[in-house]
Order: sequence, then structure tokens, then C-alpha cells
Amino acid sequence: MEIIKTPFEGLLVLQTVNFQDGRGGFQKLYNYDIFKANDLDCDFKEFYFSVNNSDVIRGMHFQLPPFDHTKLVYVSQGRIIDVVVDIRKKSATFGQCFSIELDAKEGKYLYIPKGFAHGFHSLENGTIVNYAQTSCYSKEHDYGIDAMSVGFDWKLNHPIRSPRDLSFVTLTDFNSPF
Repeated sequence: MEIIKTPFEGLLVLQTVNFQDGRGGFQKLYNYDIFKANDLDCDFKEFYFSVNNSDVIRGMHFQLPPFDHTKLVYVSQGRIIDVVVDIRKKSATFGQCFSIELDAKEGKYLYIPKGFAHGFHSLENGTIVNYAQTSCYSKEHDYGIDAMSVGFDWKLNHPIRSPRDLSFVTLTDFNSPF
């Protein structure tokens, strides 16, 4: 596993072991010893996935303290543009976006620390996005920021978004507790 730093403190791109042969492929996404040796949060409590059509935008999601969490995000089928926004008030990159294309073949995924909002744009029908989190879902602490307010060009005229995601406050109106 290769750990690739980004310009955002704590936000990492992880490159898995990605073995391909005539049978198909194999990727190792998580190794406790490697995470521990690199001082990465590795106490994951919840795993889930979403299945997405093309032109779906989900986000920007996170949980408020004390149920905030570190998150791993990877794609096991299809492709996405994954986007995170730094919502840590004292961070040098506060309010800035980081994006990367993730797909099922290349074996890259994101390690997103506490204090980031997360979302993505699905590029293909049937795209499966997987998540691991260090806290369990808490309805009272579940929160989001309007994806169209974060200064990222989603390159879509008519994105498909949920009513919930459409109801989120703008980044400008968000009073960050991070």
C-alpha cells in the first residue's frame, strides 16, 4: 500500500495492492498494521455502500462532533469524481476543495479525516461507492453542505440530487464546529 499526501493536512490518497490476471483482480484495501505504523485512525465501526446512476451528485456529507469520523472511500464498480471540502476553521485550507477520480480498476481510495465534508459525482450507471467510518450513524449529528456552494465545478447542467442534499446550508452559511 502506498500512502500519498495531498495539500490538505491529514487527507490522503491510498494506493492499494492491485493484482490483475486472467481470473480478474484482487485489491487489499485495509491493513491494520500499516494504518497503525503510519498513525492513521483505524478503529472503523461502520461499513456501507451506495449504488449510483450517472450524473448523481451525493453530498457534501459529514457528522458533527462528537460523532464526527474518519472515513475511507473507495469504488468497487464504476467511476466517480470524489470531492472533499475542508471545514476545519483553523486549517490553512479551510473552505477549499480537493478532488480526484476514483474507479474500480486503479485501486486508489481516500482517507478522509475528521473535519471534511465529502461528496461525489457518479460518472457511470451502477457505480458502487463503499465507505468505512470510525463512528456509527447518528441522525442528530448527521449534517451536510450544499454541494453547489463549495466552489467546485461539477461539470453538470442537470445533476441528480436528493431532496435531503438540496436542503443543506451553503458553505458560507455553515458555522463550523471543527
